[in-house]
Amino acid sequence: MSVTAADVLAGVGPRLRALRRARGVTLAGLAAETSLTTSTLSRLENGKLRPTLEQLLPLARAHGVPLDDLVAAPPTGDPRIHLRPIRRSGLTIVPLTRRAGGVQAYKVIYPPAGRSPTTKLQTHDGYEWFYVLNGRIRFVLGDQEFQLGPGEAAEFDTRTPHWIGSDDAHPAETLTLFGAQGERAHLSPVPTN
Repeated sequence: MSVTAADVLAGVGPRLRALRRARGVTLAGLAAETSLTTSTLSRLENGKLRPTLEQLLPLARAHGVPLDDLVAAPPTGDPRIHLRPIRRSGLTIVPLTRRAGGVQAYKVIYPPAGRSPTTKLQTHDGYEWFYVLNGRIRFVLGDQEFQLGPGEAAEFDTRTPHWIGSDDAHPAETLTLFGAQGERAHLSPVPTN
C-alpha cells in the first residue's frame, strides 16, 4: 500500500466520527441504521479497523454523503466544483467554492417555517451576506425582524445575535457568503457523545 493510500485510509475514522456527531447520532443509533455493530463502528472511527467497501456503503447512505466524501479521494485535477450538500442543524448547505481561507460562497436551503430545530439567536465573529434566491426569509437581527423575498439581500456583523429561516410553509434558498469564522460557526460538527 502506498503512503497516499495509507493517508487516505487513516483519515476515514475521523471523518466518520465527525459525520455521526454532526447528525447527533449515537453509535447505537448508527448501528441500527447500518446493520453494523457498535463495536465495528467504534473501531472504524478510532482507526483500529481498516474499512471495507461493505462497511462504507451503508455508512455513506446513512450519512447522506457520497462514498468519495468518506474516503476523501485525492483530487484528480478536475476544475469543476462538485456540489456536495452538507446537512447541518436542519439546513442543507451546498459549498459553491473550494478555496482555502477567505470568503466562501454557499447555497443554503432553509426548511419550511416550523421545521427548523431551533430559532435560538446565535453570535460568532465575522460578517455575513446573503441574497434570497427563492422563497421567503425571516431574518432576526438583535431586536429587529425582517422578511425578505427573492432578489433581496442583507449584510450584517455576526457578533449581533441573529437567526435566519424560512418565513412560510415552503423552503427558502439563499446564496450566502461568509469567511472562516462563519464557516466554523455554521459547518463545524456539533459535539455530542
